[in-house]
Amino acid sequence: MDALNTPPGFSAGYPALGRTTAFSKTYTFVAGDWHEGNVPLMGPRTHGAWLGSVVFDGARAFEGVTPDLDLHCARVNRSAETFRLKPVVPVDVWIGLVADGLKHFSRDVELYIRPMYWAETGAPGAVRHDPDSTCWCLTIYEAPMPHVGSCAIALSQYRRPTIECAPVDAKASCLYPNNARAIIEAQSRGFDNCLMCDLLGNVAELATANIFMAKDGAVYTPEANGTFLSGVTRRRVIMLLRGDGVDVIEKTLTYADFRDADEIFSTGNFSKVKPVTRIDDRKIAPGPFYEKARALYWAFAHDAGAANFRAKC
Repeated sequence: MDALNTPPGFSAGYPALGRTTAFSKTYTFVAGDWHEGNVPLMGPRTHGAWLGSVVFDGARAFEGVTPDLDLHCARVNRSAETFRLKPVVPVDVWIGLVADGLKHFSRDVELYIRPMYWAETGAPGAVRHDPDSTCWCLTIYEAPMPHVGSCAIALSQYRRPTIECAPVDAKASCLYPNNARAIIEAQSRGFDNCLMCDLLGNVAELATANIFMAKDGAVYTPEANGTFLSGVTRRRVIMLLRGDGVDVIEKTLTYADFRDADEIFSTGNFSKVKPVTRIDDRKIAPGPFYEKARALYWAFAHDAGAANFRAKC
């Protein structure tokens, strides 16, 4: 289009060249150094930006701790391998960079820690990416922990794919647009989140987190059947509850099971452990299993043996 004939407002919504949208306080390690702000990393021909060859992981820093940081760093490398990218950053290097990056922030600020890999190029004219073009960065930014308040959920019409349909065995960015449209649709109906099923119609997870329910004195969670990631926080909570004598059962669950549950709660890195307070039109009070799970997780997170090096920085 001739720049002289560009309609008024045509460029609205686009940042000026060389600039990006401003977010919360952010530092990114890329190309050998730390950079402040939302650093431009990809061009219009970068394979990761165009065709989605991106994997990432997310850890948390809060209250002076970084629980399970080592597991998150290990998982981003496994995701890269699964996605046929090259995990060029050893886990101990990721951890050391995080320790260095945390020095840019106050200890009392809640942070999101995001290591990433992506492909820069691909085969000429083809969909496949070039593993030898793998790039990486580490981004740390201020992200307040969501308040434990009301959370209403419903059933989504959108479903989780299988390994034959998508790279569900990696924490891949290309998986998230489907979850995003599920959330958008649920919120248009007055809900905060939604349960997504697998292709057989059994519950897999929330659109943003793994899901648990309690019934008749036991805790249940969908069996990790390969249609969703069994999250780091999910596995940690299962371990903690079982260690405290709670019967935690992984099995096939239907939406009817959740509608009839005594309590429902979610686990995920961003929000950690959070109760569901309504499913469809039925209100559910946060229950004793949720309270136990949250208390056990917080105790673990602050334990000296939980790989929480931030308190030592």
